[in-house]
Amino acid sequence: MSFAHLPEDQARRAQELFDSLMTVAEHDLRAVAESLATKPDDQLFGRTEFELRDRVLRLGAQALQAAAQQRKKGGTQDPA
Repeated sequence: MSFAHLPEDQARRAQELFDSLMTVAEHDLRAVAESLATKPDDQLFGRTEFELRDRVLRLGAQALQAAAQQRKKGGTQDPA
């Protein structure tokens, strides 16, 4: 995915966030793939569904935290 459609400073920040999130998300994405690949058809929903939602929500929280920390470090001059 390219961020070329964004202004240069925003594209740089987006790429930095993406790189940071990919490092964090890789573990969770592997766990999701393993869980889904090993569940029988009758176990894809219910408990498995809630476990998947929890992982995705944690990833969203990590994304927000990473963005906030990037801004604290001077990653943007725009007001928050």
